[in-house]
Amino acid sequence: MILPEMNERQRRIIAASEAMELGYGGVSALAEITGLSRNTILRGVEDLKSAKKSSKREGEPTRVRKAGGGRKKVSDTHPEIKAAIESLVEPDARGDPESPLRWTCKSVRNISDLLKGEGYDVSRQTIANILHELEFSLQGNRKTKEGKDHPDRDQQFRFINKSVKVFLKAKLPVISVDTKKKELVGSYKNQGQEWTAKGSPVEVNGHDFPDPSVPKAVPYGIYDIGSDKGWISVGISADTAEFAVNTIRKWWKISGSKNYGKAKDLLICADAGGSNGYRSTLWKRELQKLANEFKIKISVRHFPPGTSKWNKIEHRLFSFVTINWRGKPLVSYQVIVQLIAATKTRSGLTVKAYMDKRKYKKGIKVSKDELERMNIQKEAFHGEWNYSIKPQIL
Repeated sequence: MILPEMNERQRRIIAASEAMELGYGGVSALAEITGLSRNTILRGVEDLKSAKKSSKREGEPTRVRKAGGGRKKVSDTHPEIKAAIESLVEPDARGDPESPLRWTCKSVRNISDLLKGEGYDVSRQTIANILHELEFSLQGNRKTKEGKDHPDRDQQFRFINKSVKVFLKAKLPVISVDTKKKELVGSYKNQGQEWTAKGSPVEVNGHDFPDPSVPKAVPYGIYDIGSDKGWISVGISADTAEFAVNTIRKWWKISGSKNYGKAKDLLICADAGGSNGYRSTLWKRELQKLANEFKIKISVRHFPPGTSKWNKIEHRLFSFVTINWRGKPLVSYQVIVQLIAATKTRSGLTVKAYMDKRKYKKGIKVSKDELERMNIQKEAFHGEWNYSIKPQIL
């Protein structure tokens, strides 16, 4: 009854003391009674005989096994096992069509099966432990890869940051602009959940296949970095540069010029592509019209290609709009506008929204002569990304 509660060293010492008390034949008798091997009991006898010596050595009486005792790790007996496992799961091997795990899941079960074929009998838990030692972990996919990094990416980020700081310090308006994902208008499933009566979910269409006849909402947003305010125009037609700049025009008329004491300078931070892309001549032409109309200097800073996720509007405005309308079918334009306008955060974000019913044409071309007449001043550092547009002297 007592032996199962003891560790290995305690069991062999108890058995050895009883065997020594019995004298001749005691070791065999205790081996039969306890189920311990004769060698184990004999080691206990040696422990008792050398108790006086071992007690003088620090830590020796509490050790269950001798230093280095017990079954060795697989990685110790087979040092090459780590390299074998790493070669199976190494990300670089994904491009090798001959890799045994090229077309299957890299689970510990599959790795174990493959290792057995190579002569290694390794448990799944051991494989998991080795993978952790090699600094591997279970991971899914993450949407971050947008293209090849530009060599001047970090410098452009610093340039944008410096420009923003200068404008904010001077209490001048700085806005981040972009187009949110287009949304189907109608009784379609919207991702997310919200609390409703049990057993009575909102019923929506069973499919949302692409259909040109289904109306789509095109939300173009403005995030005012200095005041933590949002503005979103919900378009009903194409996402064009005219639509983008018209949204900025509405914002400036209603909010911007009032909030910033009729400032004569405006900084716009925009993505590299889309309706507000740095290659779009229509975007520049419409900004020139805006500068002429309000007699303001408009400075533009484009994020490098493939870095749209760093645009502040994505995580300071659009993310909260998505949270606010989660689980709600966007059945009409009016519902979309109301849901956007109801978006707010505890930190103080508020959003204004309106519907832009104008139909915008695609494919408008800007002539070379018209482009040359524009009052555009390019910065020394990547003038295609960083430029200012001043009012034209007509």
